[in-house]
Amino acid sequence: MNHENDEREVPRRVSFLVDAVRELEQLDKPENFPKSLDSLKKLIEKHSILWQSKIGLVYGGVTKIEQYLFEESKLPYIRGASGLLDRINLIDLPAFFNVIPKSDRHDYTIQCGKTKKWLNASFPNQPNLTDALIPEQIIYSTGGNILAFCPAAFVDDLANAIEKRYTEETLIANSCAVGETFRVIETRLGLLQDNIAETFWLEKYQKEYQNTIIEACFGKIDNLSEIENIFKKHKSFNELTTKLVIRLNQRRSGNESGDRPTRRYPPMFETHPYLRRDEAEKHSAIAHISELTGQPYLSETLIRKIGVGDRAKTGIPETPPWYKYYQDKGLKWEAGIIESSLDKFEDFLVKNSEQSQAYYGNNDNRKKEIKIPESLTQLSKVSNGYVAYIYADGNNIGSFIQNIRTPEEYQQFSQDVENATKYAVYQALAYNLQPRKIKGISEAQSKIKDGDLIHPFEIITIGGDDILLIVPADKSLQIAKMIGKQFENILLDGVPISGVEIKGQYKVREKLLYPDKFHRFRKTIPEHYQCELSMSIGVLITAYNTPIYYAKELVTELLRSAKKYARLLKYTDILTNEEITYYGGTVDFFTMKSGTMISSGIGEFRKQTLTIDKLKLYAAPYTLPELDKFLISLQALQKTEFPKPQLYQIRSFLERGRRTASLNYYYFRDRLNKGQDTLKANFEDTWCTAKTNKGNIAPWMCNIEEEIYETIWQEMVDLFYLIEFSDTKSQQALQQYINP
Repeated sequence: MNHENDEREVPRRVSFLVDAVRELEQLDKPENFPKSLDSLKKLIEKHSILWQSKIGLVYGGVTKIEQYLFEESKLPYIRGASGLLDRINLIDLPAFFNVIPKSDRHDYTIQCGKTKKWLNASFPNQPNLTDALIPEQIIYSTGGNILAFCPAAFVDDLANAIEKRYTEETLIANSCAVGETFRVIETRLGLLQDNIAETFWLEKYQKEYQNTIIEACFGKIDNLSEIENIFKKHKSFNELTTKLVIRLNQRRSGNESGDRPTRRYPPMFETHPYLRRDEAEKHSAIAHISELTGQPYLSETLIRKIGVGDRAKTGIPETPPWYKYYQDKGLKWEAGIIESSLDKFEDFLVKNSEQSQAYYGNNDNRKKEIKIPESLTQLSKVSNGYVAYIYADGNNIGSFIQNIRTPEEYQQFSQDVENATKYAVYQALAYNLQPRKIKGISEAQSKIKDGDLIHPFEIITIGGDDILLIVPADKSLQIAKMIGKQFENILLDGVPISGVEIKGQYKVREKLLYPDKFHRFRKTIPEHYQCELSMSIGVLITAYNTPIYYAKELVTELLRSAKKYARLLKYTDILTNEEITYYGGTVDFFTMKSGTMISSGIGEFRKQTLTIDKLKLYAAPYTLPELDKFLISLQALQKTEFPKPQLYQIRSFLERGRRTASLNYYYFRDRLNKGQDTLKANFEDTWCTAKTNKGNIAPWMCNIEEEIYETIWQEMVDLFYLIEFSDTKSQQALQQYINP
């Protein structure tokens, strides 16, 4: 656009449109919000175009992601499933809107052109769908979901296209999309009645705010001075998205959606009892691939997963010979360009030299030799046979969204959270891991041999505020802690990242007073500002041969436990009677050294086995500051060179009672040859000080509110030989970075 035209007079034939748009933008300011029904009517009469014009809004994406990701438990298939879903969500759906991703690694022009051709052929219209859609209509497309505007006439076709794209590309992944048309003015003022005089507006709300139905919609009001602000927050763009979410849940459940095709019958492939099934034992096999490790029998769904996984692993867009053979037999599907999570991680390192040096270290000149593990077995070979699953999810996201009033704020919020999530993971991996040499490989057909360097992690998914990683057990808690801390630091704009700008405001307005009230250790933490958003994280440390689907169930339980703990971190100030909330992150972790250790769930195991009368033989979940102190205590315990039999003996005495356990702990601690002072300072004085006197009650800590005693000793012993720490100099540099 020629900016010289900006100062020219607007042509008369479009001036009324420009005036209406300017009036619409002014509604973003609270003082311009129509405070009465009469004011609303006058606004509509003045700019009738805002009332008469309609715009479409479409929301949808993939559902039951885990069912698709973990249908087959081998790492290459999971990697492929994740890569394919990412390609659809981040490349294909934006291509509907004529978006061509910018990448230093790939040119997506041809691939996006094919996607647009598919869209126009699948949904022939005049004009074509791609002619009616533009990049600016996308509000967000990440985390497996898309929210976008579109012309009102194309709402159903676009929603159908989203569902069809997922089904045609994955064959079996569930997806759902819904759309609705709204008046343009509703994007700023929320839902309005066709007869504007019947619209429920501020005057009526002020009279009937105590009505049970109205309370269910707007919430209960304790302070009448806030009634106007509460109404304004509710009557916004957020009301439109809420309606779409409700409609999406209805469609997911199989309800009718007007003239659209039903979702009552999800994708399913029949299998014949006398035909060979694929490796997932769910679909009929159509191919026997002798060139792949294990010579697997594959169905078409697994062929697509393994094809995408192989492309994500190698980064080579060429079609492998075995796939070309089946293409000649009639298999026409193409994986397209697949940019793996590792590619994105390496791009991050290229732009951030400090993190690149931390990760590659002395291996900087051997980057091309570093390989990607082909299985969990190989990943475990760099961590004593144990791996860790890290599953993270954002806290307070829903409540924060409730205060978002405009599509622009939605777009900004989505981008900020995506950046914070993604770069928190990349930084945690870069600062806590390095390429490692693999040892003990006995797989004859493996392309990775003893002594090869591998990237010691697997990013299953990073989308929106969700994270699922597999990492070496020995650095798992350090990685989890840094993800949680950096997510908050990035949103608070306290961590510089090349090319990234955080536009939203996420700082809690007032400093957190008396932060020690939320943590169980006895070290003082200074008053500080909090981030309104944080991460809850579940960490499962387990043997490599634990089935992935089972590990995923357990780490999900740990995540729920951490989120539940985060919701409980509140107290009421006695002087002001104000409820003080702790917004920081939480972590729950569990060490499972054998697959038969737990017969039900972790919560039930803790209740039945690790809780005796008023003694809890564990202390998880933890706040992030508590996890930091826990790791310091564990490191102090390792430095004492506690004899292994005594470690386990103290642990076994925990269930015999508080006094017996304490007596044995002090007896063995006094007999240590070195490290007594370190252990006392970083374990006893940190966790085990008595609440009613100046003494210690090691290895216990007293929880007065719940009237129980709990201990971190059990968890420290479980991790004693699993968690490793970097040298002191590296740790100090890292602490300085994450605590600027």
